[in-house]
Amino acid sequence: MKTDNANIIRLKDYKKPDYTITQTDLTIKIFDQYTQVESTLYFTKNNEVSGLPELSLNGIDQAIQSIHLDERELFEPSYRYENEVLTLQPTAENFILKSITHIHPNKNTSLEGLYQSGTMICSQCEAEGFRKITFYLDRPDVMAVFTTHIEANRKQYPVLLSNGNPIDQGELADERHFATWHDPFPKPSYLFAAVAGDLVRHDDVFVTQSGREVSLRIFAEAHNAHKTDFAIDSLKRSMSWDEKRYGREYDLDIFMIVASDYFNMGAMENKGLNIFNSAAVLASPETSNDARFDRIEAIVAHEYFHNWSGNRVTCRDWFQLTLKEGLTVYRDSQFTADTHNAAVKRISDVEDLKSAQFSEDAGPNAHPIQPQEYVEINNFYTATVYEKGAEIIRMINTIIGDENFRKGTDLYFDTFDGQAVTTEDFVGCMEKVSSVDFTQFKRWYVQAGTPTVDVSESYDAGTQTYQLSFKQHCKPTPNQPKKLPFVIPVKMALLESNGNEIAIQCDGNFNASTSVLLLTEESTIVSFTGISQKPVASLFRDFSAPVNVNMNYSDEDQILLATKDGNAFNRYNAMQSLYIDVLSVLVKNIQSDIPKSVDTLVLATLEDSGLSNAITSYMVSLPSFAVLRSMFAPVDARALTAAREKLQTHIAKQFESHWQGLAHSLASAQPYEFNAEEAGRRSLHGKALNYWVKAGSLEAITYAEALYRAADNQSDRLNGIGAVLNSEDSERAEKLLAHFYRQWHQDTQMVETWLTLNASQDRFDHKQAAELMTHEAFDFTNPNKVRSVLGVFASNFEAFHAGSDENYQFIAEQIVKLDKINPQIAARFTKILESWRSFTDDRGIPMKKALEYIISTESLSSDVTELVQNALS
Repeated sequence: MKTDNANIIRLKDYKKPDYTITQTDLTIKIFDQYTQVESTLYFTKNNEVSGLPELSLNGIDQAIQSIHLDERELFEPSYRYENEVLTLQPTAENFILKSITHIHPNKNTSLEGLYQSGTMICSQCEAEGFRKITFYLDRPDVMAVFTTHIEANRKQYPVLLSNGNPIDQGELADERHFATWHDPFPKPSYLFAAVAGDLVRHDDVFVTQSGREVSLRIFAEAHNAHKTDFAIDSLKRSMSWDEKRYGREYDLDIFMIVASDYFNMGAMENKGLNIFNSAAVLASPETSNDARFDRIEAIVAHEYFHNWSGNRVTCRDWFQLTLKEGLTVYRDSQFTADTHNAAVKRISDVEDLKSAQFSEDAGPNAHPIQPQEYVEINNFYTATVYEKGAEIIRMINTIIGDENFRKGTDLYFDTFDGQAVTTEDFVGCMEKVSSVDFTQFKRWYVQAGTPTVDVSESYDAGTQTYQLSFKQHCKPTPNQPKKLPFVIPVKMALLESNGNEIAIQCDGNFNASTSVLLLTEESTIVSFTGISQKPVASLFRDFSAPVNVNMNYSDEDQILLATKDGNAFNRYNAMQSLYIDVLSVLVKNIQSDIPKSVDTLVLATLEDSGLSNAITSYMVSLPSFAVLRSMFAPVDARALTAAREKLQTHIAKQFESHWQGLAHSLASAQPYEFNAEEAGRRSLHGKALNYWVKAGSLEAITYAEALYRAADNQSDRLNGIGAVLNSEDSERAEKLLAHFYRQWHQDTQMVETWLTLNASQDRFDHKQAAELMTHEAFDFTNPNKVRSVLGVFASNFEAFHAGSDENYQFIAEQIVKLDKINPQIAARFTKILESWRSFTDDRGIPMKKALEYIISTESLSSDVTELVQNALS
């Protein structure tokens, strides 16, 4: 990592703070032009520290009004405030520091700390935003009990919220009022929250397993108040599930959620007061499709589950981020799997992992789930820390079994309740309950990259012995040229020609009760005896490890896996492997014929009545460009686009009558209902309609428009307009886009959807993006709207990468502009360009030039600088 004059934070340099804060009393007084923050902090010295070292507190953009050490007011030079640090000399081991500062939420476009979100004031403190509110030891291993008193104009801000339980409220002079909140559970500053606004409250009650009543409250602005029902139902399901699955009961008297239109992330698990991006919590059948409902349910669950895996037990330092996020992502994935369809959830999760995280592992900013150093911690809120972190937790569960995993989490929560701990503490609990040595397994925490497992097979009919040979390797990543072997669990079965499973007897490290084979060496040979005919190996069932697998199956074996494997994920995976094999041939020679195996498997899938609609939809879907990119390096963008277009068109035309029949048979006039079965039906309905349109049928386009216009729910509406936008009928597409905006221009989430629909068109380019960003609906300070245009455009592979190379310079210019407003969001957009080395020169060189343009800009944030320097180094 090259970092000119940057402050590199390293895990090996961690030490406990010299002082800690046991109690934090805040008074936040909101005025039109500024906000006054009065902070009273109760300090005690770390007993392991000798003498009385200086106290250094983090603080950004703090206009100091006064500072008192105990009863004595301090003036410069008794304190120093420079380089975002307040330094002073304590005179006792226990002392009280009082400060009064002014901050300006209305000017805070970074959306960190306390900031203006539309008409309300809200906060976002993870990871290091609290220092924008007041001076503090802004680190996760400093845990204090908070009492927060908020004052504001009653008419402008009738609702005043903070963490914990309400203990007082009342009227003040000049039409002002106050509310006081107390959180009895010690927490780090990143979990602090405050909200002031004119909000509508949706109330409900949850009764815990011990019989306590918990008041549930969701707050939203009046125009969104009708969209909170689903979120509150999701919250109650989450609370019930966590009690049954993990034995975790909620602890406060109130649980609150606030919806904010301006938010950098999806949501934030602040203790007792979760703040959500509006797009991640507000839903109605008219304005939210199945994917939105699914996402909202998962995020509500995720943030609630953090109450234990993140809040009650938190991180010692930010290098332990995956401790809370990887575990909680795994918990929310279990919740969705248990609530809906486990196979569908697993396929969805793996597609997301391969799309976002595998490319991250292959890029210049690759890092392990526990990074060893960073410049800007915001850059490590990544798919690696979250999604790959969840996969590592899943592997632990796979290795020790469900019963031991539950015992391990019980031990972890009970032992470390109220503490800030490390990944070592978590894994140690799993070792203790299972007696499994995880020493080698912990390489997953510190080694970056996606391992590849090469598999070969042999069969000896004379001895009735089948042999599998496994070889694992992992490509070099930044600062890690050579990797030691990982522990890789292979969930497997051996199949007969009819798909039945064969009883396994082998000489490997195989657990018959879980059907898991453990690989621990670079090379492993496993012999299976008593095999009367050559079997077909069904390997890495349910994607039992986050690895790439190379095994040259014959066409017959691949067909058997795709049609008869009892594991739904592996059936899907066999189809995807076939598509990838075909695309690899077409990329090299677009004139190549489509093999008959494609037609055989697509037909078998469509005619298999035993498959659910959701699984069928996944199986007939081609791999996304995001997945394909990491498999075809160096990527010839235009060749890959042409190859995928040819295969998609072939499937569309070859089975046109099937797609037409499905489009009609899967239509429904029943009222919208969100459940696994209905979502699966609508998914296959939309897939069939897109293929039917792709076949070139005018009737299909007419049908799609009619579906859009008649739809009484967003899923059908988007299926209809989406098919039209993917057609060659640009005039009809523009007409429907105009109609969509006229119909929904007053709804924030629908406007974001409209922006997304525009940017997702194959015909979209940088000129259209620039024009769309001048539209009244666009707001460059709103992350959701920026993502809806720039994010969607950049992920639109055909338009962005296979189009003009001027697209890259356009994105670079927007990143520089955005960096002045919101560095955290700007930094995330640099990842669009960082993979320039994985493209052929016609794409890679312009991408590199765009990065060079960014880095040549003066006064770049550390967020953007770190990522761009890594990409160019």
